Amino acid sequence: MNYDKTKYRAWKWYHPVMLHWMVNPGLVINELMLGQRVPKLTLIEKNPAKSLPEKTVIPCPHCGTMHSGLKWSARNNAFKNWFGLYCDQCGETIPCLWNITSLVILALTFPLWIGFKNSWKSSWLQKQPMRYENLNLENAVNSLEGYGWVKMGISWGFFMYIIMTFVFPWLSGDAIVLKKALIAIPIWATGGLAFGYTMKLVNGKNGRDRKGV
Repeated sequence: MNYDKTKYRAWKWYHPVMLHWMVNPGLVINELMLGQRVPKLTLIEKNPAKSLPEKTVIPCPHCGTMHSGLKWSARNNAFKNWFGLYCDQCGETIPCLWNITSLVILALTFPLWIGFKNSWKSSWLQKQPMRYENLNLENAVNSLEGYGWVKMGISWGFFMYIIMTFVFPWLSGDAIVLKKALIAIPIWATGGLAFGYTMKLVNGKNGRDRKGV
């Protein structure tokens, strides 16, 4: 897709952020269960006065619309995007990357879902227009200011703790050991806070505009 290379820099599959999404097995939860997706092409505006979310642009390869990445922030439509990111200008879906673990799971469970895929996608597409009617892009920028990152981190850590400590062992037929469950609490709490604070730094203002905790 053509874009102004003097105004934007491109993040494609080989960018570290994109590679992390593809190879981190923990993100299968975000992708398959929550429907959080990452587009194959993300453009970053070359403007040091803006935060990363404000600079993020997601182009639609079908109609050429340059969407603000804030449309898919945590306060807007970050989740329920199982079939891709919906373009509210042309009604098509913007192609997204796949997590490798997600692909393995989908391949193994292929007989269970293939017969329902088309009807699920049709139902999903019908619901998309109303999700984009009342977006608030201005408030989406500051969702992690102050101690918002703590709430986000603890929520993410708790969710991953439940999934990794109880759900996955149950699905695989392994025993759920109390000692391991207790040990996992501080591990996922610390991991969650680290994740939340990393997101705060990534989404913060650049240079002197970056705010502290």
